[in-house]
Amino acid sequence: MFKAFVDSILNFFRSLFWKQEMELTLVGLQGSGKTTLVNVISYGSFIEDTIPTIGFNMKKVTKGNVTIKLWDIGGQPRFRGMWERYCRGVNAIVFVIDAADKEKFEQSKQALHDLINKPPLANIPLLVVANKNDLPNAAGTDEIIQVLDLRSIEGREVCCYSISAKNSVNIDITLEWLVKHSSSISK
Repeated sequence: MFKAFVDSILNFFRSLFWKQEMELTLVGLQGSGKTTLVNVISYGSFIEDTIPTIGFNMKKVTKGNVTIKLWDIGGQPRFRGMWERYCRGVNAIVFVIDAADKEKFEQSKQALHDLINKPPLANIPLLVVANKNDLPNAAGTDEIIQVLDLRSIEGREVCCYSISAKNSVNIDITLEWLVKHSSSISK
């Protein structure tokens, strides 16, 4: 308890003097849960009637001493050409996949590899979020790593988490990973 108190005091002073900002882009096929994840990060809870993103949305969220700018880009085929533009210069790319929709795994793999093989996006860390792990038959992290061929990706940090944005499962570790990547920003 004393350690938690000291940590909270230290975090308060850090927030006064060492504010960090980071920019993230969330991409993935339509219906994967990108907007739901942004809403859970922004508001702390699931919003039942989430409207699919047409084009893009941007939200700014402050977590501790880090302000996160979240770009949520539509996943429909007509918007995928915009993905690269919104991924340039960000601190991390977050690729969201519906872990329960196995029929779209190959399409997700193709979209992901098409994106990360763009030269301007070299070296940008990649977080793959296997969303909807609350649904029956949702693929686990190991299966997602295999079907998306994540082990073949070189030249960047790659991480994969299984989450449920709806039930706020593993949102905390997802945020920890993202905040960790804010440290690469010049202040």
